[in-house]
Amino acid sequence: MIELRNIHRNFQVGEQTVHALDDINLDFADGDYVSIMGPSGSGKSTLLNLLGLLDRASAGQYFLNGQDVTALSDEQLAATRNRYIGFVFQAFHLVPRLTAFENVELPLMLAGVAIEERRPRVEQALAELDLSDRSQHKPDQLSGGQRQRVAIARATVTQPTLLLADEPTGNLDQKSGQDVIHVLEQLNQRGITLIIVTHDAAIGRRARRRIHMLDGRIERS
Repeated sequence: MIELRNIHRNFQVGEQTVHALDDINLDFADGDYVSIMGPSGSGKSTLLNLLGLLDRASAGQYFLNGQDVTALSDEQLAATRNRYIGFVFQAFHLVPRLTAFENVELPLMLAGVAIEERRPRVEQALAELDLSDRSQHKPDQLSGGQRQRVAIARATVTQPTLLLADEPTGNLDQKSGQDVIHVLEQLNQRGITLIIVTHDAAIGRRARRRIHMLDGRIERS
């Protein structure tokens, strides 16, 4: 599903070049469950952003489903991202003025899905995450765990094959965090490829495969 070949990502900070990713070579198969761990500044989030087509490599090649996406235009990247990839973030990134239903519906609207198709898909996504009775609530009326489940519903309503989660339990209490991880693992069991960036070693150990990063390089995998 994913092949990274000799990936570098450099940032210029003043006169200094920072090697955020330094010669990364990785493969991810369909249905993988992978955690990416390492200290702050090790390149975890940079790697996740690159995998999610939110950032571009400075050098190297990225193959997604057999297609070299390295040289795609911004418009092509956005279309590919919307078709294949879902995101779950630590800070939820829900739109405050929209209800849970409207937040989940948003990516379908952006994809041009007809309204008669959107409604049942949103209702199903919310029901699968036990949120049907919260569909008309706005984010500030929901608990942290509920907001993250809304974010997961939004990330998966487009039926992606790859789900990327950046510290998905970072803003949650322990019980809510465990509930969210359980939901993500259920999605993985249905066939979605799941890649999680986490500082929590206990969560990292749950993945079937663990990648450790240090100073922009793969320390072990």
